Amino acid sequence: MQKLTERINDLKKRIAAWGKRIRQYTERSTRFNQNRLFQSDQKRLYKSLERLIVSGTGPAPNQADTVAFWRSLWSEPVNHNEGPWTEVVASQCAGIMPIDHVIITPDDVAEAVRRAPNWKSPGLDGLLHYWLKGFMVCHAVLARQFQEALN
Repeated sequence: MQKLTERINDLKKRIAAWGKRIRQYTERSTRFNQNRLFQSDQKRLYKSLERLIVSGTGPAPNQADTVAFWRSLWSEPVNHNEGPWTEVVASQCAGIMPIDHVIITPDDVAEAVRRAPNWKSPGLDGLLHYWLKGFMVCHAVLARQFQEALN
C-alpha cells in the first residue's frame, strides 16, 4: 500500500511538472505571437487583447443593495480626532509664502506646443502635438483651460 501511495505521489508530481512546462510553453508562445503581431499589425493585436478582457464572473450586484451599502457609509456623520499633529503642521506652514499668481498667455501655449515633438504619445486630451500645431484657434483655448486649472 505504501509503494502504491508513493507511486501515485510520484505520478502526481510528474503530471504537475508537465503541466508547468506546458503552461510556460503556452505563455512563451503567446508572447512570441503577440510580439510578432505587434510588429506586423498593431490594430489586430489590440483587438485580440480587448477580447481577452473578461469582466466580473459572478452575477451583477443588486442596485438596491449597492445603494443601501454606500448610503450607510456616506450618510452617517463622522467626528475625526485630528490630534496635535495638525497644529504642528499648521505652525510649520504658517511661514510659507504663497506663490505668485501665474498668468499663461496664448503665446506661452503656442511656444510650448511649437517646441513639443510631433509624434510623442498624446496627453490627457488624446491629441498628438502634430495636430495641436495645426490649430491656431486651439492655442487660445488651451491657454484659457490652463489658466482655469491653475485657479
